[in-house]
Amino acid sequence: MVQGRGLRFKRTFAFVIGENPNPMLSSLEKKLENITVPVQLVLPDGSSAGPADCRVRLTFKDTRAIANVIAGSIGSIGQDYVEGRIDLDGNMRDIMAAAGELLPNSPLNGRHAHWFAVLFKHGTSLARHTIDRDAKQIQFHYDLSDDFYALWLDPRRVYSCAYYPTPYATLAQAQEAKLDLICRKLRLREGDRFLDIGAGWGGLLLWAAENYGVDATGITLSKNQHAYVNRLIEERGLQGRVRMLLQDYRTLDASKPWDKIASVGMFEHVGRARLDTYFDKVRSLLRPGGLVMNHGITAGGTRNAGLGPGMGEFIDKYIFPGGELVHVSKVMESVTNGGLESVDVENLRPHYARTLWAWSDTLEARLDEAHRVLPGPEGAKAIRAYRLYLAGCAMSFERGWIALHQVLCQTMPTGSSDELDHPAHQEYPFRRDYIYAPRDEQPATVLHEDDAMKIKVA
Repeated sequence: MVQGRGLRFKRTFAFVIGENPNPMLSSLEKKLENITVPVQLVLPDGSSAGPADCRVRLTFKDTRAIANVIAGSIGSIGQDYVEGRIDLDGNMRDIMAAAGELLPNSPLNGRHAHWFAVLFKHGTSLARHTIDRDAKQIQFHYDLSDDFYALWLDPRRVYSCAYYPTPYATLAQAQEAKLDLICRKLRLREGDRFLDIGAGWGGLLLWAAENYGVDATGITLSKNQHAYVNRLIEERGLQGRVRMLLQDYRTLDASKPWDKIASVGMFEHVGRARLDTYFDKVRSLLRPGGLVMNHGITAGGTRNAGLGPGMGEFIDKYIFPGGELVHVSKVMESVTNGGLESVDVENLRPHYARTLWAWSDTLEARLDEAHRVLPGPEGAKAIRAYRLYLAGCAMSFERGWIALHQVLCQTMPTGSSDELDHPAHQEYPFRRDYIYAPRDEQPATVLHEDDAMKIKVA
């Protein structure tokens, strides 16, 4: 027997030819011998390796899948699992820990792309993000099944990074805290015209309307979300003050701009090549002095356009077709190119890791229900894909391969000298304490009288 850390390989495998072991077996042994999570391998012929009391078990149904383990191609291993060429058994945290150790190097260690590759990716990004294609891509993901998402999201179905105000907050509490954090950063007030771009199942839209008294408009490309939120609006008697439209942001009328705008978990679908025009469009929808909150996933490194090896491709194929990530530095560049000024930036990366683990744990606990909601072979494939997606993204946020940034923006400054004096035309006070103060102690926007600045201080 050949000894490895936590693994004992028997020379009775079908991979052995005569007295010389198959090179694939040697490579597999070398790949797995230093993995700290006890792993057992079960090969197509029934042979096994590794401790019986393993924490992770990989059962190969197709010998071709073994090459992907040797290469450390996590995305390809994920595809093998979804397509039934591999079975995975074990706690998702242990599976992800083992997967992370299989990687040949960090996904952040990308190289500067050749100019032709950059040009090609730009053209591809433009082609992938037309109005028609974006609608189909959004519907592929969000219209999978409302009942499926309801199994593992919080009761408000908030499908974005939560904000944990304490280590002991529940997912539902953390999502409400996130909704309120966005409203506070935007300084929402009664009567504000508020636009929610990519409003999902209406969590932020309804929270802002019911708790801050705004006139709220939400847009989505998901037919399921559009129907669901409009039912909620009617049930809660919010017609006339809240509306949900099935509409692309590019087609919104800018003739009557909004006071405040939020875009939560949406700009990942815009495409790198269209980020400048996206922020330019958002600026055109905002009144002078108003505020925009862009809340979205960003790449962890400046050279990696997404996750690797193969993880981005896995997500593109099974979860989010058309999703593209950029580093926060690129976001800031596009914000400026779009004619906006960033006034506050916050990284919520560990909050998203905890959010994703909460989703993953809930889905794992309700797998039987998930299979009833998504029956048949295609449903089983979707469930397998989401199991890996939720846990894999949680690991990726924990390791800093991806991040979550809230970027608060306003229209470009006009040269005014009273920006620190709460002028009536300007929403952002250039002090962050207002975000965390009790709602009834928010600093007021004041008017000037006889050139004397009267500022209400909490």
